[in-house]
Amino acid sequence: MKEARWEGKDAREEGDAGEEEKLSFSFSVDSMDALHGIAGTSWGKWLGFVTAVWVQCISGNNYTFSNYSDAIKTLMGLTQLQLNSLSVAKDIGKAFGILAGLASDKLPTPAILLIGSVEGLLGYGAQWLVVSKTIKPLPYWQMCVVLCMGGNSTTWMNTAVLVTCMRNFRRNRGPVSGILKGYVGLSTAIFTDICSALFADDPASFLLMLSIVPAVVCGFAMLFLRESPKSGEVQDEESDRIDGWCFAAINTLAVAIAVYLLGFDLTGLSSNKYASKVFVAVLSIFLLSPASVPIYVAITGKKKKSELDVEARLLISHDNTETAATTEASAAVAEQAVELDKVKKRPEIGEDHTIVEAVKTTEFWVLFVSFLCGVGTGLAVMNNLGQMGVAMGYSDVSIFVSMTSIWGFFGRIGSGTISEHFIKKNGLPRPIWNAASQILMAIGYVVMALALPGSLFIGSIVVGICYGVRLAVSVPTASELFGLKYYGLIYNILILNLPLGSFLFSGLLAGLLYDSQATKTPDGGNTCVGAHCYRLVFIIMSFACLVGFGLDLLLSYRTRRLYLKIHASKRSQRPLK
Repeated sequence: MKEARWEGKDAREEGDAGEEEKLSFSFSVDSMDALHGIAGTSWGKWLGFVTAVWVQCISGNNYTFSNYSDAIKTLMGLTQLQLNSLSVAKDIGKAFGILAGLASDKLPTPAILLIGSVEGLLGYGAQWLVVSKTIKPLPYWQMCVVLCMGGNSTTWMNTAVLVTCMRNFRRNRGPVSGILKGYVGLSTAIFTDICSALFADDPASFLLMLSIVPAVVCGFAMLFLRESPKSGEVQDEESDRIDGWCFAAINTLAVAIAVYLLGFDLTGLSSNKYASKVFVAVLSIFLLSPASVPIYVAITGKKKKSELDVEARLLISHDNTETAATTEASAAVAEQAVELDKVKKRPEIGEDHTIVEAVKTTEFWVLFVSFLCGVGTGLAVMNNLGQMGVAMGYSDVSIFVSMTSIWGFFGRIGSGTISEHFIKKNGLPRPIWNAASQILMAIGYVVMALALPGSLFIGSIVVGICYGVRLAVSVPTASELFGLKYYGLIYNILILNLPLGSFLFSGLLAGLLYDSQATKTPDGGNTCVGAHCYRLVFIIMSFACLVGFGLDLLLSYRTRRLYLKIHASKRSQRPLK
């Protein structure tokens, strides 16, 4: 294989030669060569994955609106419909994620991270200026713009992380998606609990964290997160074993962080300032602990390299004798592939699709609409948790925001690993797990509609788990159905469901029905107290989830042959020894 070099551009493996070269980036050539050399090593690839985990720890800020929405509502004297429209503007920012998807095939990963971090700094920074009363409240349309910027910033971060890591770990897409999406789920709880511990849930301090911390983390990730030139190579048995250990270690650390955050929420230690500082210090150690994984890989890799050097000398003569025959066979295979490409007009499900080819398939729209039913209703709950808590008599709703985040993590990280296991075991279609999450989410909405004691607590847990499953399973499903070549754009088309679902279920459904039950307040806003405020909203959303359940079953049926092929492929692959 030719030596892969940066030359001011992001590297591509030879199999992706048909893709456009990435635009030049403003770093010195020598520095980029050195960093690319690191990315080409096993430990460098894992270092990139760990930095991706850290980026995901701070890129779930789009789900934290309930933590400061009441401050904005009071400060600007908004009705619930107006406030929900602001939350829709935040989610509409994800619609512009198409730009990030297009850029993922044009710009190197560091450039995409830079754009996301700067946009987040500006969007959340402007909101902080307003909530902290440093400046007067901006006109309503300008608040919509800055919320949209904040929401869009996460699409650049998520695109950079997901596209790069899915290509670097092609054989482990389920675990990769579960871990990365899992940490996104934890990010809301991380921000919320740190703010509770250090700043007593002050919304201005919370927004300041959302603006500064992601920019700092992305600045560090720009140095190490990039596509590995060896990502498409077949691994030996030892490499597979090490990868399995690394994924298990990061999973275990993630679960430890989630349990630690859950313990902090349930024990109420935020009321003790000394215990709160200890909590933050220990949490910081937990968050830095994944760095031990690339260190382990580097140490293991040095031992392995010394053994391989001896074997390589013995294999050189044997390789030379087979070169001519291999070249002739490769030429014949390539010629046959060209002929097949001429005959084949449209790619089959499981092969690389352009976005135009993907939207012409039934599978894309079944996945799209079922995704809308799951994430749209989930976002409606997350965006309205503040008002839901007040309506049900709670003075502090931060615990519900945190519960949704933590249990969303368990849903994401568990479904990614479990769905991958059953594909390897018996070829069970991955979308079947989406179907299971939809029916459970429908039950959760019925429980919340009944408004029994503790129903909001139970509902926030169920919604968090199911929303997490929905995200973690849909990400690798899209790559398996439509390929990785244009995955960045296809992923961002798929998540158009976030702003669309937010508009339909949060902006229209929840906003209008809440206002129809609310009474006006002297400051021009309104409020509603009682179970009736959101009962009809929950009932309608439960029916939407039943529709999504049916669509996911249909997608599972239509893709059963593809997953049997993936199952057979995984079973037939025998790592080189």
